[in-house]
Amino acid sequence: MNASVRRTLGATLGAAAGAALLLTGAAPASAVPQRVADSFEYVTVDPTGRIAADGTVTLSGTYRCLGSSGPVVVSSSAGRVSETMTVRYGIGGTQAVCDGAEHRWENTGRPSPGSLQPGTVRVQATLTELRAQGGLPLPYFHAAQERDVTLVQG
Repeated sequence: MNASVRRTLGATLGAAAGAALLLTGAAPASAVPQRVADSFEYVTVDPTGRIAADGTVTLSGTYRCLGSSGPVVVSSSAGRVSETMTVRYGIGGTQAVCDGAEHRWENTGRPSPGSLQPGTVRVQATLTELRAQGGLPLPYFHAAQERDVTLVQG
């Protein structure tokens, strides 16, 4: 996926997430689409990621989903967990194909300089579809996974 498509999908997901947040404050909870992932659908995160000398982080894993009416993206974030808070940094997005087969995903991103270093980080990957609901694209969550990952230099 080229950088232009990633920026477009990222902007679309951001707009949809913002719309969903606005709607949750203005509408009853039943108006916001809720979804529990089917056991058939999943996203995994590999136990090891890479961090380059310039701070670029690469995360990967697998996913499987079936049936979508809008664009689907595997997004990922990474952060260090402390006793007082967790700060997460977005690590890219990959367009997903929901054809029932297992696929690999790999996301790359460069968070703020010095924000992540080699060692253990908490990673979250989410398989999210944008579905039109009442004329607005709202997020529809197919699957998510959160786990500790070891970032290695390289």
